[in-house]
Amino acid sequence: MRAADEALIVVDVQNDFCPAGALAAAGGDQIIPRINALMDEFATVVLTQDWHPADHSSFAANHPGAAAFSLFDMPYGPQVLWPVHCVQGTAGAEFHPALRRDPAHLIIRKGFRSAIDSYSAFFENDRKTPTGLAGYLHEIGVKKLTLVGLATDYCVAYSALDGVEHGFSVDLLEGACRAIDLNGSLADARARTLAAGVVWRD
Repeated sequence: MRAADEALIVVDVQNDFCPAGALAAAGGDQIIPRINALMDEFATVVLTQDWHPADHSSFAANHPGAAAFSLFDMPYGPQVLWPVHCVQGTAGAEFHPALRRDPAHLIIRKGFRSAIDSYSAFFENDRKTPTGLAGYLHEIGVKKLTLVGLATDYCVAYSALDGVEHGFSVDLLEGACRAIDLNGSLADARARTLAAGVVWRD
């Protein structure tokens, strides 16, 4: 077992981010056995789940004429427009069936507000709206986070950065993550997280 003040944060291991999903990270399902085994090492396990309404503003389909993966200016800044994914109540939004769920102490749903996307487990993309995860972790005495899941360069990296901002020590297990790597996004995420003090491990 890890120290009692460590937590495992499992980010968005959902059907739509795995092979055959609407926004798949290549090999996304390959990390699940390692994540399942890791859960037994931590006293605190948190799962996050993208949970979008069908009219979500980050979906290219909701912007006539806009192409998927293009940038769109939202009130909170530039936003990638994604294919429709992880819509509330659909099979794509469900956790991958191979992922263990029983060890989870908390499940954080994010991205359920139509007007704001949410990559991070801690904040929506407006950088003002919290998910409540930081307060929960601080209240139970967690000091160090290990992040795994999908996708490395978006939801995992943003969660890692915000974890550091909230005063946690953060490890990112690259071997238990997979990336989308959109226009160099993986290299950018690595550089930004390393500069912030996130430790990348295999």
